[in-house]
Amino acid sequence: MPVYVKDGGTWREIPDLYVRDSTSFTNKTILNGYVKDAGSWREFFTLYTTSAFSASTGSVAVPTNANALHVQYAVGGGGGGVGGAEYDKAGGESAGGGGSSGGYVSDKVWTVTGGETLTITDGAAGAGTSGGYNSTAGTGGTTSISGSSSGSLFSLTGGGGSYASGGGVQGPLRSNYLGAVGADTISGTVLTTGTTTDGLDITSFNSGPVGTFNQSGDGVQGTNPGNCGGDNCSITGGTGGTSYSGNVSGGTGAPAGGSGSVGTRGSGGGGGGGQPQSAGTAGGAGEVYYRFMRIV
Repeated sequence: MPVYVKDGGTWREIPDLYVRDSTSFTNKTILNGYVKDAGSWREFFTLYTTSAFSASTGSVAVPTNANALHVQYAVGGGGGGVGGAEYDKAGGESAGGGGSSGGYVSDKVWTVTGGETLTITDGAAGAGTSGGYNSTAGTGGTTSISGSSSGSLFSLTGGGGSYASGGGVQGPLRSNYLGAVGADTISGTVLTTGTTTDGLDITSFNSGPVGTFNQSGDGVQGTNPGNCGGDNCSITGGTGGTSYSGNVSGGTGAPAGGSGSVGTRGSGGGGGGGQPQSAGTAGGAGEVYYRFMRIV
């Protein structure tokens, strides 16, 4: 922003502005400028105003005058649910387990360097399976941000897909398992206090899914109903693991011969039911939502 002074009745732009620091005039970064207007001070200049939120991924440049990144929410992809299985005279039927959810971040702030490039990645959703014997659903992808100067800020691995092993048309019944939960790895410099040049207290940031400042954690597993007893019994598939510390529901399990629901926002997909066999569903895709700011 140009600065003007009145010189001999004419306004002229000055290329440099100095402030007195102790006993000498020195170059200083001026964060905010104020003028007195009718007896009251009002701000006429802010070095950097907090940006709007963005979900852009790929290579993202940090604005020159920004020095912090607020991630309102981010989560790894949710794992898929495995489908059910049915048998002929095996004395039971199988439901698939729900997928696990990804690691997450909610309202966390990192220091970054103005002008550096961030590499931002969203984790893909893990696919569900149609079911049967020896079946494995897909694992969710990793959501991460790393900077060319700041290094890794965080990595949120996706939730594992549920899976099943063994089984055959005449039996025995298959064994059903849940995938591993997604993990959060927090790196870089995390800020727990601070105020932006435009007056935002970062400890007041609580609009993310968890509703509390500076939160992160691992995902959770879905449910695993296992097998029901008796030939041609009916059993509903497992529910997908919730994401964001239980604040986003996982996909619902499919009833026998019916359809369940997919996960959302990094939660796990629902498992399939049996008899008759029904398919598992996909987990929820990972996501990241962030904005740049300058901390005083």
